[in-house]
Amino acid sequence: MEFFKFRKDIPFMRHALVLNVVSIVTFVLAVFFLFHKGLHLSVEFTGGTVMEVGYAQPADVPKVRSVISGLGYTDVQVQNFGTAQDVIIRLPAQKGVSSAQQSETAFAALKASDPGATLRRQEFVGPQVGEELVTDGLKALAMVVVGIMIYLAIRFEWKFAVAAIVANLHDVVIILGFFAFFQWEFSLPVLAAVLAVLGYSVNESVVIFDRIRENFRRYRKMETVAIIDNAITSTISRTIITHGSTQIMVLSMLLFGGPTLYYFALALTIGICFGIYSSVFVGAAIAMWLGIKREDMVKPVTQKGVDPNDPNAGATV
Repeated sequence: MEFFKFRKDIPFMRHALVLNVVSIVTFVLAVFFLFHKGLHLSVEFTGGTVMEVGYAQPADVPKVRSVISGLGYTDVQVQNFGTAQDVIIRLPAQKGVSSAQQSETAFAALKASDPGATLRRQEFVGPQVGEELVTDGLKALAMVVVGIMIYLAIRFEWKFAVAAIVANLHDVVIILGFFAFFQWEFSLPVLAAVLAVLGYSVNESVVIFDRIRENFRRYRKMETVAIIDNAITSTISRTIITHGSTQIMVLSMLLFGGPTLYYFALALTIGICFGIYSSVFVGAAIAMWLGIKREDMVKPVTQKGVDPNDPNAGATV
């Protein structure tokens, strides 16, 4: 399906140097903010109090969130749990205040707002659990990165593997940089979004790299830069359709999903936008600068009685 037809190849690689300088500056700024400000971690990572509150009628989640926020909590998570009558509330830890005191104060405010509220359970999530989640999250990220590199090296060529992983890590670091700079809450759903962006971005890279390999086999006399420009141009229609439809769905979560899905959708939005950019201008450009060439994609097969150095001998795949 090709809704958008381009009759002439767009010279993407002509602007690769300038755009990669912009990428380097953005990447360095993201790393700076990550170290200077750090991530604003949620209760799952830092520890805090978890409360489950039940209501006789469907719970008014925005009202519950407003009541808890009125107690001075700026980073409180409130969402339905199991049924519409049950909500789960996550309160960040406070210095000098025990978990029992937190839950008592919060439940008293909820009880005053709605006498039908009942406290189903309360528990304290310690920082040890949070540290374990951070470690497991980093392990998951490292396994994804290694798996992507192995896959691309086997399917294509090591130069493509290096180019793709640099482009994909570029996306991840920039997402984290946004969250560090604006001090948006970094929670488990956001971590899931970051891992999803990795998979989404590598899919875009694979499509472009596959078309580059196909072009090397099809156009024997075309230069590498022209082959890459043609590959990217020929996949633009697919990129617009897939990323556009995905972004429409993510945008609906961003606008109508409420606070629970807001940062998850925001991370996906940033990742989708930078995923397109990095696959085209970072991944493909790095592969070009690493010296990807026809011989890497099309291995010559020496036939009996044919001189392998003969330029007219041809190559078979």
